[in-house]
Amino acid sequence: MEFICRIGTPTGEIVTRNVEATTESDLRSQLGREGFRIFDISTPNIVKTVKSGSGDGKLHIKLEYFLLFNQQLSALLRAGLPILQSIGILKKRQKNVKLFEILNDVEDRIRSGMALSDAFAQSGSFPRIYTASLLAGERAGSLDAVLIRYVTYTKGVAELRRKLKKSLTYPAFLIIASMFLVAVLTTYVIPKFSELFGSVGAQLPVITQVVVNVSRAIQTNLYWAGPLLIGLGIGLFFWRKTSNGRMAIDKALLKLPIFGDLIKQSTTAQLTRSLATLLAGGITLLESYEIASEAISNQGLRSTSSSVLSGIREGRGFTDSMEGIGWVPELALDMIGVGEKSGSLREMLDEVANFYDVELDSRMSALTALIEPVILVFMGALVVTILLAMYMPLLSSVNSVTG
Repeated sequence: MEFICRIGTPTGEIVTRNVEATTESDLRSQLGREGFRIFDISTPNIVKTVKSGSGDGKLHIKLEYFLLFNQQLSALLRAGLPILQSIGILKKRQKNVKLFEILNDVEDRIRSGMALSDAFAQSGSFPRIYTASLLAGERAGSLDAVLIRYVTYTKGVAELRRKLKKSLTYPAFLIIASMFLVAVLTTYVIPKFSELFGSVGAQLPVITQVVVNVSRAIQTNLYWAGPLLIGLGIGLFFWRKTSNGRMAIDKALLKLPIFGDLIKQSTTAQLTRSLATLLAGGITLLESYEIASEAISNQGLRSTSSSVLSGIREGRGFTDSMEGIGWVPELALDMIGVGEKSGSLREMLDEVANFYDVELDSRMSALTALIEPVILVFMGALVVTILLAMYMPLLSSVNSVTG
């Protein structure tokens, strides 16, 4: 039977090793005879270990400091420095107050004999996939390589989110600008012109009557409609904080045309990349999927993902289990199926993630290119309509006077 041993060596180092033994008591006797100080002995159950104190699954420090820390830690470990000494060096050089406090706590836990993965998990400030990757690196004796792989994974996810935000920023700005334009025209400009038309007493064109009536309706109802809309917005914000509210909103988003497919594709990219990272660390497929599925942000998709775990436990193929949840794109399923049959599942999961990163970037660019002119045409048509409505009566009056 294999045990994970956290032991102190005769030279004073604290190390983690995988040791084969018949029973735990035999192992303790063996290690004692060899001069090791025993801090902890456990069986290799990754899911149980990383669940303890793993927090809410979110990173609670700035991403740039987190990535830099992991790159530096990997370099120090690769250079042969012990974990405790590496943590101490990085703690002293740390400029981020939050990360300094976490590293100080982690250092104390390691001194007491706790493994690095457990120490980070107990802090509650890191995603579960990170602490699971650390444990996999400890088990395999390749912690430095696992850290670099996780940094690459995190950069990939961050880059995808950055591209999505960048694609949506300009359309959002145009929508806000058009709403502001409508508000100014209907509450200030049009009322001024309507007062002028009333003093003239001339027959107004149909387009002018429609615009003036719409403006008056907005002004009349603004005092109760404005607070009502603000209240509904605040209520919706807090309702989304509840489990039922978030589930309802996330499911509604999936039904939106175009955007629903984009959410599914982005989730597929993140899920497959997380799986590939965990599998590369030596974690089993069942444990990897259980951890990776926690990174799914859309609750509607996450609620269906649990059936994959049941399928794997029942002995079904991973591809068949993924097909059963109903939202993974067919092309992704085909690629995963090829990887599963050929024994290169991890590599194929990486390919799926990379493919959908490129696909998402392409579709978001095309969507942005479509939305921007639509909004601009709408704003132009609105302005032209209001200008015609305001100036047509004036032109008619001038013509009647000169005629």
